[in-house]
Amino acid sequence: MTATVLITPPESSAPPAHRDPNVLRWLGAYTSSMVGDSVYYIALSWAAVQAGSPAQAGVVMAVSAVPRALLMLGGGVIADRFGPRKVVIGSDAVRCAAVLAVAALLFLTTPGLWPLALLAVVFGTVDAVFMPAVGALPARVTSRDQLARVQGMRGLAIRFASIVGAPLGGLGVALGGAATAFAFAGLLIAVSVPLLVSVRMRELPSDGTPDARGATAWHDLRAGLRYIRGHSVLAPLMLAIALGDLGFVGPLNVGLTLLADERGWGASGMGWVLSGFGTGAGAAALLLTVRGRLPYAGRIAGWSIIVGSVAIGALAYVPSLLVAVGVALAIGLLAGLSGAMCGALLQTQSDPACLGRVTAVSGLVSLGFAPLSMPLSAAAIGAWGTGPVFVGSAVVCGLGGVVALCVRDLRRAELPG
Repeated sequence: MTATVLITPPESSAPPAHRDPNVLRWLGAYTSSMVGDSVYYIALSWAAVQAGSPAQAGVVMAVSAVPRALLMLGGGVIADRFGPRKVVIGSDAVRCAAVLAVAALLFLTTPGLWPLALLAVVFGTVDAVFMPAVGALPARVTSRDQLARVQGMRGLAIRFASIVGAPLGGLGVALGGAATAFAFAGLLIAVSVPLLVSVRMRELPSDGTPDARGATAWHDLRAGLRYIRGHSVLAPLMLAIALGDLGFVGPLNVGLTLLADERGWGASGMGWVLSGFGTGAGAAALLLTVRGRLPYAGRIAGWSIIVGSVAIGALAYVPSLLVAVGVALAIGLLAGLSGAMCGALLQTQSDPACLGRVTAVSGLVSLGFAPLSMPLSAAAIGAWGTGPVFVGSAVVCGLGGVVALCVRDLRRAELPG
C-alpha cells in the first residue's frame, strides 16, 4: 500500500468539518455546482422537447450516459494523476462554458436538436472526469476523522440541489425559455470555480505505488483495480454497493411510476411518495453531519441495507397512499444511512493516492450498471406485475447487506473517531 504523508496540522487541532471555513467553501462550491446540474437537466429536457419529438428528446437526455459510463474509469486515473482540485476546477469551467454557449445560441437562433445533443455528449464526457475528482476531494479538504461528517454534508447538498434545482429551472423556463434556464445553470456552475480556487488543499504525496509517476495511464488503471480487488474492505464493499443499487434503482424509479398508476395515486401521489423518500434520506445525511461518526459502520451499513430492502418489497403491497409515504420515508432513511456509511467507508478505507480510481469504480457501478435495471424492471412488471418485481428487487438489494455482514473485515469496519 502507498505510504502517504499528510502535510497538515495534527487532526486533533482541526475544527469540526461543519465549522471549518475551508470545508464550508468546498461545500458551497459543490452545492452551487449540483444546483446548476439540476437546472441544466431541466433546461435540456425542455429544449429537447420543444425542438423535436418525445422520442428524440429521450435520446438527447440519454446520450450523455454513454461517454460517462465508457470513460469513468479513465476519469479516475486523471483525478489521481493531476490532482482532484485541478480536475474539478477545469471540469466546471468547461461545463460552464458549454452551457453558456448553448444559452447564447438559443437566445440568437433556433438551432434544433444537434447543439443540444452535442452539449449532452460534452457534459457526459466531462462528468466522467468530474465525478471521480469530486469523490477524491474530501480527503484533501479536511482531516480523516471528519470524513464521515463531510459525507453527511455532501448528502445534504445533494438533497438541497434536488429540491431547489427543479423549481429554479422551471422559473428560468417561465421567464425566458430554455435559454434563460441554461444561463441560470451556467452561472451557478461558474460560482463554484472561485470558491474552489479559494479552498486550501491537503498535500498527499505518494512514494510511487499504486500510481507511479512514470507509468502509463493504463498501468495506473490496472494498479487501481488490483488495489481494490486485493483490499479486504473495499472489494466486498464495492459488491455490496453494486447489489444494493441494482435492487434499489428499478423499483424506486420506473417501478414507482407504474405502481402509482396501478394504484390510482396519480402524479401527485407519486410526488408525495418521493417526498417521503427525500425527507428520510435528508434526515440520514443530517444525522451523520451532526454526529460526525456512528459506531459499527460496517454493521450499520449491512443491516440498513437489509431492513431497507424489506421496506422496498413491502412498498408494492401497502394498502393506502399514506402508508406508502411512511414506507418511503423509512426507505429513504435507511438508504441514506447505508449510502452515507458506504461512502464514508470508501473515503476512510482508501489510500488517498487511489481515491479517484476508487470513486470511479463506485460511480461506474451506481451510474453505469445500476440504471440498466430500469428497462428490465419495466419489462418484468409488464409480464408479472409490480408485487413480484418489487420483491425480487428487494432480494437483490438485500444480498448487498448480506455481503456486508458476512465478510468479517467489512462487518468490523469502523470510521475514525
